[in-house]
Formats: sequence, C-alpha cells, structure tokens
Amino acid sequence: MPTMLSVNVGMPKDVSWQGRTVHTGVWKFPVHGPARVRRLDIDGDGQSDTNGHGGEQRTVLVYQIQSYRHWQQYFGRDDLGFGRFGEDLTVDGLLDDEVGIGDRYRIGETEFEVIQPRVTCYRVGLGLGEPELPALLVSHHRPGFYMRVIHEGHIQAGDPIVQTRTGPGALSVADTDALLHLPDPEPAKLRLALRIPAFSPGWQDPFRDLPKSVDGRAVVAATGPAWNGFRPLRVAEVFPESTAVTSIHLAASDGSLLPAAHAGQYLTLRIPEAGRPAPVRSCSLSSTPDAGRYRISVKHEPHGTASVHLITQRRPGAILDAAAPRDAFLLDDGTGPVLLISTGIGLTPVLSMLHELAARDSDREIWWIYGGRRLQEHPLVAETHALPTSLPNTHEHVFYSTSTPEERRRTRAADGRLTKDKPVALSVPADATAYSADPPPSWPTCSTPSPRPASTRPVSTPSSVGAMPSINPGLTGQAARTPHQPPGPPGTGPLVTFARSGISVTFPDSRPSVLELADACDVPTRWSPHPTATCSPTVLSPASTSSSTCKAGQHHDHTSTAAR
Repeated sequence: MPTMLSVNVGMPKDVSWQGRTVHTGVWKFPVHGPARVRRLDIDGDGQSDTNGHGGEQRTVLVYQIQSYRHWQQYFGRDDLGFGRFGEDLTVDGLLDDEVGIGDRYRIGETEFEVIQPRVTCYRVGLGLGEPELPALLVSHHRPGFYMRVIHEGHIQAGDPIVQTRTGPGALSVADTDALLHLPDPEPAKLRLALRIPAFSPGWQDPFRDLPKSVDGRAVVAATGPAWNGFRPLRVAEVFPESTAVTSIHLAASDGSLLPAAHAGQYLTLRIPEAGRPAPVRSCSLSSTPDAGRYRISVKHEPHGTASVHLITQRRPGAILDAAAPRDAFLLDDGTGPVLLISTGIGLTPVLSMLHELAARDSDREIWWIYGGRRLQEHPLVAETHALPTSLPNTHEHVFYSTSTPEERRRTRAADGRLTKDKPVALSVPADATAYSADPPPSWPTCSTPSPRPASTRPVSTPSSVGAMPSINPGLTGQAARTPHQPPGPPGTGPLVTFARSGISVTFPDSRPSVLELADACDVPTRWSPHPTATCSPTVLSPASTSSSTCKAGQHHDHTSTAAR
C-alpha cells in the first residue's frame, strides 16, 4: 500500500541566484508530527507565485521516493532529503505513470483529488542547483502532481494512502504532462483528456484548444518546409502602406513561382548587410498564400536596425536570404464563425487568413475587428476594407483611439480603444474560432494561454501568436540588462539566434540548455504555468550547419511582423 513518508512545509524567502534576488517557497522541510491540511494550504506552508502554485486547485504537491532514487542516480547525489523537489508530500508509491487525473486518495483524516501534473518552473532547478531539472522532469516523465483538498484534516508521516475513487478517464499524470509539453501528442489520449472534468481550469482551456493545434502541425509536418536552410529571394516591389508600414513583395531569384504557403505562417529573414552578427527577423506573410510570391509588411521602428534596413535599403532587385514559411498558426477548415481580431501591425497574419477566406469564396460568418490609433497609421487599409465587402457574411468593425470625427465618418470607424469588452458588445458568437496575432494591449495578459495559437472562446482568452511579456516569476528588484554575447570563448555548437533580442550566439559547450544560454546573454525569458516554447529548432543555415531561431520570452515560437 502507498505510504506517506514526509509532510513538508516552508515559507517563501529571498535568495541570491546568479546575481539576482528570487522570492521563492521552493525550499520545504519535514514536519514532525501531525499537520493540518486546509482547503488552500498546509499550516506553516506558503507560495510565492500563486499563478503557478498553491490555491484551491493546487493545494499540495506530491513527489515519490522512487523519483528521488532516479534523480540520485542520474545526478550522482546523496544529499536529497525530503522536500528538496519543492513537494508538500513525499510518498512511497503513487507513481506518475500509475496515478490518474481525477483519482482520489484518503491520507489520515484528509481526502484529496489529483488535479494536474506539476507546473515545471526554473525554481525547482534553483532549489537543487540543477538548472536543467525543469526540462528533465518532463522528458523523464517524472513531474509529480498537484492535488486539491476534498475534506480537510490532519496528516502525518506513516499514514497509509488509500484510493477512494478512480478518475473517469484513466489518463495518467505522466501521459497528461506529455500531451502538453512533448511533441506529437497521441490523438486517442488527447480525446480522453477532453472528457475528464477533474482538470484544474488552467489546464482545461489548453486541452480544448490543442486538437486544432495538433491538426495544424500535422498539415505542416505532412508537407514539410518548402526548402531547407536559406535561399535567396528577390525584392520584386516595395510599397508604402501607411506612414509607418511598408510592404515588401518577394519573388524567387530564378523567376520561378514560390511554393504555396499557409495563411498565418511567417518568413525568417537573414540580413547580413544590417549588422554583425547578421540580424535574423521573422515577419508574417500578409498576402494571399498561393500567389507565387510572398508579401511581408514591415513596421518602421525608428531604432530598429533590421526594419530601417529593410524599408530604406532594400529596393526592387535586391536579394534577401529567407527560410521557408513556417509555423502552424493556421486557419481551420470548419464552417463555423471566425473572429479575426488585431491591433496595429498585428493584423498581418490574420489579414492573410482573410485573403484565404476570400480565395475560397467562403460563406462562413466572419468577424473582422481591428484597433488602431488613426487612419494614417492603419496599415493596408484599402484591402482591409475591400476584402470584407467581397464576402457575403462578414462583419467589419474598426476602432480608432485618436482619430478625428471626419476620419471616423469617412471610414465608419468607432471612437475608442479596442478592449476586451468590445467583442461582447458587438455580440460576436460565443462559438466563433478566434485568431489574433497579438492580444490588444488593453487586454490583460492571459494567465492560461493555449500551448499553440489555436481556437478559443473569443471574449475570454484570445488566441495569440505574439510574444507574451518577458518574466521570470519571483525575481525582485531587478534592473533591466541589455542582451549581450555570453562571457567566455565562442562555442562549437550550432548558431542560435534570439530573434526578439537580435543576439546570435554559437552554442557554447559549457551551456547545458538554451535557457541557460539565454540567461548568460541576459535575454529575457518567460516561465509560466503552461508549456513555454522558447526555441523552434530549424535548419536555417547551409546543410553543413545546424541553426535554431529562438524567441526567448514568448509562449509561441513566432514573432510579430514588426522587425524589431
């Protein structure tokens, strides 16, 4: 019978870590004698980051002595006392590949229900001094799991653990963790996850969104990239779209038609003439995907090296190095309502979707909602007005925050900022599939974003392909640092480019992970309660050299059209 080995508690504290101060409750220590378990916590315990730990849905974290032994052997350590993995309950048994979501257990006077796998976070690696541990917990299928409290009471070391109910789907903790964190989720297990009501709310939305994401990745995987590495593309036309945005049309340098792309995909461009090392930027396709050439629309950033070079130096006939279109931010093939919502330059990927709907002569109900400052700054304004009128069942709504009454009269734009209440006021259908390149800035940051840009309920958590704010939870009193090359001699590994920061680094032999490399470069990153795609490995350089384009600080491996 499974047994309780230790109850562990600890209050958050400030600790020094790599020259920073982190507020964390990852250090837990055994309790001697009974401990009172309440609805929100164990007496004497606390969490520093309640977005990812604690609360009613994540009251206690469970880890097994069997996993302790695994890591002791893996790291060659013998100093791992109970609580070192940040767990509240150290147990003998209840293995991650045996315990199911929704299973219930009685321990002492208390009854618990298994809710979700552990939320992997850099701080568990900090606690053990093993920075790669968060990724290893996932790849070794040993995350541990959270439970919520069904009945409060006392527990203590030595209590037997009795299963009182089996979860409805028999989906194990390890399988659940793999569905969201590892590639190629199994469709059958994904369908099973959709039928389990016991998941915490933070995990229910990603599982609802994941099927379309999986379908999108399957489409891209089936076709593969149109070419490997970079190939030269010729600038065919440069056209100013607004005071701040210029479109660049790209064609094959040999005069052939470029391979068709999917609406919502992006090009990765390498611009050697713009600096050393050569900046690498990702720009969304903004045109009809199968036109035989590609169009990107670039926002002029006054201090952006890449955007200034693209707009002012690249004339017709110039050559750009480009990787094949990528990403699975794809328009679905359904028949239900579609919401295409954007602000500023973020309209480009959803505009390509609008082009695709027009090319299909779609009769779907389409909601095109856009927010900007004024008419003069509205990029591609002519076609964003013309395309909706060419479709039979389209609703167009534009919001300008600083426009004049005359501008609003001419464009039928509404006055004010595009905020999260606007789709509700417009009666956007609740079952609409929403696509958004960047959440409007007036919307609060989503605490439970989907792992990939996919469909969602539009008025609650908009689907996003853009960068979330950079944040490492728990860091306190930190001044911003300019990203830079890492200390020490260059490495011998593949070239890694942090696209948002513009830093290209040859992977050092001394760095065990991309996140460690990002930290050494002071590139901002983001940890969250859900999978964080910090690197999208692709072969971008010539066949002899591997390269990766990393968007550290993002939830999704894609960047907005503004070439920063």
